[in-house]
Amino acid sequence: MLISVVGTNEQRSECFCGNAIVNGGSLAASDSQCNMNCGGNAAEKCGAGSRMSVYAIGPLITYPIPSVQTTGLPGKWEYKGCISEGTNQRIWKYQTILTNTNSPTECLSRCSQFGFMAGGLEYGTECYCGDVVDIDSNTSGGAVKPESDCKTTCPGDPRYYCGGGSRLSYYAWSLTEPLYKWTYATGNDAGNYKFFVPGVVVPLITTLGVNGKITFVEKAGTGPPNSTGAFELDPSLAGDFSSAWRTMRGLKTDVFCSGGLTLPDKVGRQITIGGWSGTSTVRLAAKHEGNYGVRLYWPDGAPGQKSVNDWQENAAEVKLQKGRWYPSGMVLSNGSMLVVGGEDGSNGAPQPSLEILPQVGPALDMDWLRQTDPNNLYPFLYVLPSGGIFVGYYNQARILDPVTFGTVRTLPQIPGNVNEPGAGRTYPLEGAAMMMPQIAPYNEPVTMLICGGSTIGAAIATDNCVSIQPENPSSNWTLERMPSQRVMPCIAALPDGTYLIANGAKQGVAGFGLANTPNLNALLYDPSKPVNQRMTVMANTTVARLYHSEAILMQDGRVLISGSDPQDGKNPEEYRVEVFEPPYVLSGLPKPAYTITNQDWAYGAQVAITVTAGNTANMRASLMGAVSSTHGNSMGQRTIFPAISCAGNTCTITAPPDNKICPPGWFQLFILDGPTPSMSTWVRIGGDPAQLGNWPSSSSFTKPGM
Repeated sequence: MLISVVGTNEQRSECFCGNAIVNGGSLAASDSQCNMNCGGNAAEKCGAGSRMSVYAIGPLITYPIPSVQTTGLPGKWEYKGCISEGTNQRIWKYQTILTNTNSPTECLSRCSQFGFMAGGLEYGTECYCGDVVDIDSNTSGGAVKPESDCKTTCPGDPRYYCGGGSRLSYYAWSLTEPLYKWTYATGNDAGNYKFFVPGVVVPLITTLGVNGKITFVEKAGTGPPNSTGAFELDPSLAGDFSSAWRTMRGLKTDVFCSGGLTLPDKVGRQITIGGWSGTSTVRLAAKHEGNYGVRLYWPDGAPGQKSVNDWQENAAEVKLQKGRWYPSGMVLSNGSMLVVGGEDGSNGAPQPSLEILPQVGPALDMDWLRQTDPNNLYPFLYVLPSGGIFVGYYNQARILDPVTFGTVRTLPQIPGNVNEPGAGRTYPLEGAAMMMPQIAPYNEPVTMLICGGSTIGAAIATDNCVSIQPENPSSNWTLERMPSQRVMPCIAALPDGTYLIANGAKQGVAGFGLANTPNLNALLYDPSKPVNQRMTVMANTTVARLYHSEAILMQDGRVLISGSDPQDGKNPEEYRVEVFEPPYVLSGLPKPAYTITNQDWAYGAQVAITVTAGNTANMRASLMGAVSSTHGNSMGQRTIFPAISCAGNTCTITAPPDNKICPPGWFQLFILDGPTPSMSTWVRIGGDPAQLGNWPSSSSFTKPGM
C-alpha cells in the first residue's frame, strides 16, 4: 500500500504513517509551532507537543472527528443504535472481514444485495448481515448500549464509526419498502406431503417413462446384496405393494452418479450414461467400464398393465469415449445427445470434455471445465431459443455454439453467499436449476433459474435463488433470497408454470456424511409474480431427504419425492416414497379432461384435442419435458405454454415452432381450467432427426426403428 501521509511528532522520535489526516486534525496557525529538534538530526524540526510535521504525496486529505452515519445511507437503511454482541453466539452468522474497506455504505450495500434487512459493524473491520428477528432470538446479545461504546473508526471511511469491541453499530432496512415479501401458506394452500408407497430401493435416478411408470436405478451396494439395481413403479397400483413394484434386470455396470435422459425415439427409450469406475459390485463387468457405461431401457406396458422389458447394456460394444462420473446429458436441437463433464472416478482426475451420442468425432476438451474441477460436476445444460447451449457450472455460466461448442458468450459470475460471493451451484456445492416457462408466441427472452448451493471449506449452504436471461447481451444475475438455506435441493416444474423446491440440507455439501440439518420445508416459486415476491413457504415433511434424493412430476400433477442416502449415522437410507400434493390437487375443483389422437407432433402443427370436462373459455395447455432427476439436476426439463384456441369442446394447440424453442423429445401435455391441471398424455414433438431409433448398431440392444 502506498503511504501518502507521513508525520513526525512529540519526543522527537515518533513517526506516524497513513493515507489521510483523521479524527479532526487540522493545520496549525503557523509552522513555527513545530519547533522540536529531531532526535536523529537536530538541524531539522520534528513537530512539537501535540503538533505534527506533516508530509504528503499529492493533495492532503483530512477527515473530521468520526460520527455515526445516519444520512447518505444506501437504499432504505436506517441507523438503530449501538447494541451488544452475543456472548454465547453471534447475533448474525454471516460475517465478512473487510480489513481496508469496511464502512456503513460498503457493509449495508452488501447485506441488501443478498436480501438481508439487518446489518451490523463491529471492531471496525467486521460486517454482519442477517434479520431483525435474530436480535430477539439471541439470548445474550442485542441490548442497547451507550453510543460511546461504538467508537471504532471505519477503515473504509474514517468519517464514521464501525461499532466497537463486542459492540455493533446496528442498521435496519425500512419496513415500509421491504426487500422481499414471502407468503406463508396455510391449509390446502400450503400443499401436503403424503406417504405414497413403501419402497424397495434407495434410488440414484428416477424417471417417469412414457408408459406412465417410474424407473428407479440405484447405486450398487445401497440395497440388498442380491439387488438387480433397477426397479419400476406403477403409480396406479401404489395401493398394492406387491403389484406396484417390478424388479428389472440387465444392468451390468454401476450407475452410481451417472446421468439420465429420455430419448426422442418413437418409444421414448431411457438412457443412463457414465457411472462408477470401481469394482464395487458383482454387476460390474470389468474395472473402469462403469463410468463408460451406456444403458438403455424401452418402456413398455401401461398403468395397471404388465411391463416385461429390461435394461440393456454391453460395455464391450457400446460405451462412452471417456469415462465419466457425475456427467450431465442433454438432447441437442438436432436430436442427438450431448454428454458433458465428470471425473474418472472417486476424487479422480477431471474429465473436462464433452462428446456426442451417437458418436460423432472425438471428445472435445473444454478449458473452462478443467479450470473449475472438482466443483463443476453435473453441470446444468439447456438448449436456448437462439440455438446456443447454456451451461451452468460451479459459480460460472456460458453459452456454447451448438456446432463448434466454442464459447459464444461468458456470462457474469453467478452470485453466491453474502459472506462468500464465490459460493458454487453444482456438485459438490450442489444447487438445482430450471428453465422458466416459454410462452407462445415466444418473443420474450428465456430465463434460467438456479437455487441453493454451498461454499468451499466452511460449507455454508446458500439461501438464495438467482436468475438471468442469458441471451440478453446486457443481462446480469438477479438474486432473490430464500426463506432458509438449502444445499442439495430438488426442483420439480409444475404444469401451472410454478416450481416446487424441496429436499436438501441447511448446512454442508453434497456427498456421504457431509451435510446436516435436513430442510423439511417445501417452497413454491411462482415466476409470474414480481421479483422478490415469488416464494411461498409450503408444507413440511417429516422425512429427511438428503444426498441422492429426487423429485419428479407425475401425470396427475403431483410430485414424487424419493430417496436419501446420507450415510451420516443420523438419518437412514430412505426407502419410503412420498408425494407432494400442490394446492391445485387439494382445491376440490374438478379436473379438466381431454382426449387426443395425434401424439406425434411436427413443429408448428395444429393439433386438435376434445375437451371432455372443464370450461374451455380460458383454457391453457402446458408441455412438460420428460425428466430424469438426480443430484438436483432435472435432465430434460422444459416448460412450454403453447398457443391454444377453443371452439365448443374442440381445442386446437399449436405445436412449438422449431427445434430451438423445443428440442426434439417427449412431453407431458396438460390442459388447465383455471389453476387445475388435467391428467397428462405423453406426446412427442420434433420426431427423431438423429435417427436414434436405429441406434446403437450392436445386436445387444433392441431398436425401435424410425
